[in-house]
Amino acid sequence: MFNLGSMFNLGPSEPVVGKASILLECPARQAFQFIGENLFLNYPRWSPEVKELEQITDGPVCLGTIARQVRVDQGHRSESKFRITIYEPHRRLAFAGISDPFRCIYELQDEQNSGSTRLFFKFELLEIQMVMRPFEPMIRTAVQGGAERTVQNIKRLVESEPGA
Repeated sequence: MFNLGSMFNLGPSEPVVGKASILLECPARQAFQFIGENLFLNYPRWSPEVKELEQITDGPVCLGTIARQVRVDQGHRSESKFRITIYEPHRRLAFAGISDPFRCIYELQDEQNSGSTRLFFKFELLEIQMVMRPFEPMIRTAVQGGAERTVQNIKRLVESEPGA
């Protein structure tokens, strides 16, 4: 039997990465409360593609927390599980797919003496299925657009919360 992947030099795909940043008019403590501590309340608000979100592990959000999500992205329904891989209060939150190869990273940096916070967001699709590779340029564009919408949605929501 022959291997089509090696015949056409189709090794692992390069990750698809979307990055965006935005200035939030609130302190990092408040932004992290919205993004990290209240992840299960707010994630579907800033990412409306998330139709169902369920915390699988008990207790407050922390390193190792596991969740299940159902998303509808451009008409395509998918279900996945993810785990919190970084949880640094007021600084960073990251989660990575357990059942699918993706990673989301949220990083907060206090702006000196202004009461504002810079939010950096990065989404990484770590692998593209072979049948989707012809559409990789469109996927990259969609992922970048999604990253930009994510930070804009978080800004709009976190700044409209009481105490902002």
